[in-house]
Amino acid sequence: MGNDVEIIQINISGEDKPGVTSSLTDILAQYDAFILDIGQANIHQTLSLGILFKTTPSRAGDIMKDLLFKAYELGVHIRFKPIPVPEYEEWVGLQGKNRNIITLLGRQLTARQIAEVTKAVYDQGLNIDSIIRLTGRIPLRKDERAPKSCIEMSVRGTPRDRAEMQSRFMTLSTELGMDISLQHDDLYRRCRRLICFDMDSTLIETEVIDELAERAGVGAEVRAVTEAAMRGEIDFSESFRRRVAMLKGLDESVMRDIAEHLPITEGLDRMMNVLKRVGFKTAILSGGFTYFGNYLKQRYGFDYMYANELEIENGKLTGRYVGDIVDGKRKAELLRLLAQVENVHISQTIAVGDGANDLPMLSIAGLGIAFHAKPKVKATARQSLSTIGLDGILYFLGLKDSYIE
Repeated sequence: MGNDVEIIQINISGEDKPGVTSSLTDILAQYDAFILDIGQANIHQTLSLGILFKTTPSRAGDIMKDLLFKAYELGVHIRFKPIPVPEYEEWVGLQGKNRNIITLLGRQLTARQIAEVTKAVYDQGLNIDSIIRLTGRIPLRKDERAPKSCIEMSVRGTPRDRAEMQSRFMTLSTELGMDISLQHDDLYRRCRRLICFDMDSTLIETEVIDELAERAGVGAEVRAVTEAAMRGEIDFSESFRRRVAMLKGLDESVMRDIAEHLPITEGLDRMMNVLKRVGFKTAILSGGFTYFGNYLKQRYGFDYMYANELEIENGKLTGRYVGDIVDGKRKAELLRLLAQVENVHISQTIAVGDGANDLPMLSIAGLGIAFHAKPKVKATARQSLSTIGLDGILYFLGLKDSYIE
């Protein structure tokens, strides 16, 4: 490129109406102009359209004149900006490099929340390329308000301190009541294929072993051990043995009653419906029990289920278990195994869980999400979801309500 090339950026704004983009690009076509970039957004029937094109200096004047007349005829505003060739080439050189996606998610998003996140982006020397809304339009009446709100930002550049940025996002999420996800915008983010879930306090809003313990009359004792294990204060395998031993003598029929009344986590139905429609393989990797895992597997259509099996003799629990314990290490091994079975790269996997024993699988998955997690888990995981239900995961994948409803 040189003096024989003129690069011009045009920005059009005004009332959105049919034919604006068609009419303006038709003029560019008449002069054989080459479109280098184009982008359009609509907010409340107001159009914002940008076109970057190249032409020859001899044609530039006539093109701008015809575009100006057409814009006047259409009732929209148009601005012209010449772009120096070196500036354009520098911009091209940045294309696709060091791009991240920031997802803001909550019951509602306020100006304060968005302001604080965008300030953090600015302080890290990043530039926001685009902002899109993933959730549906928000009604004004409180009784009609959408139960969730999400926007996605595409940002360009390398953070000055990614760890500090992640830490700041975590602080903001706690202080302002929202979830913030920071992900590299790479090939793997766009082609996740396998998602693995913890069961207790993730797919269901309870710890089944606590439910069993209540029926066995040892609820307080077992619950104390469970909470200590989830906080990472007690080794999971040891806590598991101690808790199962307390269930000795419990009648097998109790398990069926508990399964039929499990409190299902908000958003599970919607999430599973969408994940299956877009081709995900799904798995339950649980430190809980096979009886309840199989119940959820059949009810929601999970592809795989691994959990611990309680030993039963003469219709009663013996206080022992069968086979190896599915602990944190085993969950990570199963995630790797399932990735191999499904022939997907580990970066194409997602893991979701709430407890300390989920951290190994959260750390090796391409996307590890701490769901309504304990403080230690939330602080360690790269991503967390605490403000809404499981279907919030769909927004971390970049899916819009308009795609999935």
